[in-house]
Amino acid sequence: MKKILFYTIFKTRWGWFGLCGTQGSLVRTCLPEKNKEKATRALLSGLDKPQNDPRFFKSLQDDIKLYYEGSYVDFRSVPVCLDGFTTFQKSALLKLKNITYGNIITYKDLAKMASRPKASRAIGMAMAKNPLPLIIPCHRVVRTDGALGGFSASGGILTKQKMIDLENQKSSEVKEILILINECNTTIL
Repeated sequence: MKKILFYTIFKTRWGWFGLCGTQGSLVRTCLPEKNKEKATRALLSGLDKPQNDPRFFKSLQDDIKLYYEGSYVDFRSVPVCLDGFTTFQKSALLKLKNITYGNIITYKDLAKMASRPKASRAIGMAMAKNPLPLIIPCHRVVRTDGALGGFSASGGILTKQKMIDLENQKSSEVKEILILINECNTTIL
């Protein structure tokens, strides 16, 4: 039985973002594009007539807008569908999905997490096929030497760097707040 696909394109601070999937899980995302038509083409390329639904995953739309405004958002609980991927690719992508906001790992680290420690290159190939950027945060994976590595989403490594910078800024603010809270608690005691 063929699953009915739905999609929506919505405006964020960085541009037009796209979501596509079934009523129960996401199949594909499109990182922000400058115009709605380009985002729509990128999101729907190769799909068989998904239905437009502006309310599709509405709470996720709101969270994505908050993310691009610089808010901490956790996408780990978003249901995803990775049909068509190998067992190893699925494992790697699902392990990556659990890397939290503001954290960076290497391709080698992710290969170890996926129980294939010598498969860094295969990890890179899986990342290049990631249909759900942001939700499965491939922007958080860098080379062992600290270089960004590749990024196949629109904007390439410039977009990857911009997303890392956005998260690092918020992570630094949270760390400063925690330090202040700790200092206040120490002073009170």
